[in-house]
Amino acid sequence: MIANYGYMDGSGEYYITIDTDKCNDCGHHGCVDACPKGMFMVEIDDYDDEVACIKEEFRKQIKYACSECKPVNDRPPLPCVTACTPGAISHSW
Repeated sequence: MIANYGYMDGSGEYYITIDTDKCNDCGHHGCVDACPKGMFMVEIDDYDDEVACIKEEFRKQIKYACSECKPVNDRPPLPCVTACTPGAISHSW
């Protein structure tokens, strides 16, 4: 299942997308520890699998909360993306 967390406003779309099938396969949930803002948590989904999600208080602030990690030409990939199974987490901007 694909889970989208975030919002769209006049300046763009700001979503973190988590592929819960790949996330469930991960097992260690490195994104939780990798995020410098502590935006991720692990919860039990509708299928009794442990998957990562974005904490409710960050869902309408993703543009700003992720700003220090936002990929630009001279920065490495986002910590949450590199800490996880390839393709488990993506960002829309």
